[in-house]
Amino acid sequence: MESSVKSSVKSSVKIIEMMKENPEVTIPIMAETLRLTTRAVEKNVAKLQAKGIVKRVGPDKGGHWEVLDN
Repeated sequence: MESSVKSSVKSSVKIIEMMKENPEVTIPIMAETLRLTTRAVEKNVAKLQAKGIVKRVGPDKGGHWEVLDN
């Protein structure tokens, strides 16, 4: 159980880094890069959005990610 929590935190950090480097990055691309399922990335992104760390600006196609530095 503990290792899955650690890997989830690592994934979140990597997702944030990817969004900073390329705001137009898509969930499928992040999933492929991180070797995770798209569902796992979606869950991580949802948690980050709930915590107010990242937000989606614009539509799914043509929008971009914004990393909010708190």
